[in-house]
Amino acid sequence: KQWYQRRVAITAGKDFFSDMVVDAVMCLDTLLPLNMIGIKKVTGGSVTDSQLVQGVAFKKTFSYAGFEMQPKTYKDPKVLSLNIELELKAERDNAECRIDNVEEYQKIVDAEWSILYNKLDLMVASGAKIILSKL
Repeated sequence: KQWYQRRVAITAGKDFFSDMVVDAVMCLDTLLPLNMIGIKKVTGGSVTDSQLVQGVAFKKTFSYAGFEMQPKTYKDPKVLSLNIELELKAERDNAECRIDNVEEYQKIVDAEWSILYNKLDLMVASGAKIILSKL
């Protein structure tokens, strides 16, 4: 019954959705395949609340301190896409480091943080408003 109700709702709005589908296809570059068009179902609202997002839409999958204060939309942002992780993690490979005292250990920790902070400084200097990285 639920499937039938959705089908009836979409059938009733076929003119609305047919225009949206044509607009979505027209947004694609000639080199991009049709499977680059995504459809995201969001609970609530009516069928006519549906909208075409020209660009990329991200679902927030995590939160961090201060995220409530961040803007929810950006107009013409500079985006930085990184192929690196932005956090310190324990080594998964067999790595061994022999140290004799706490000071040597602290130097290693400080060096790791220094590398991370240098990366962050470069990102800020790039002027990017949105930064995407590996998780």
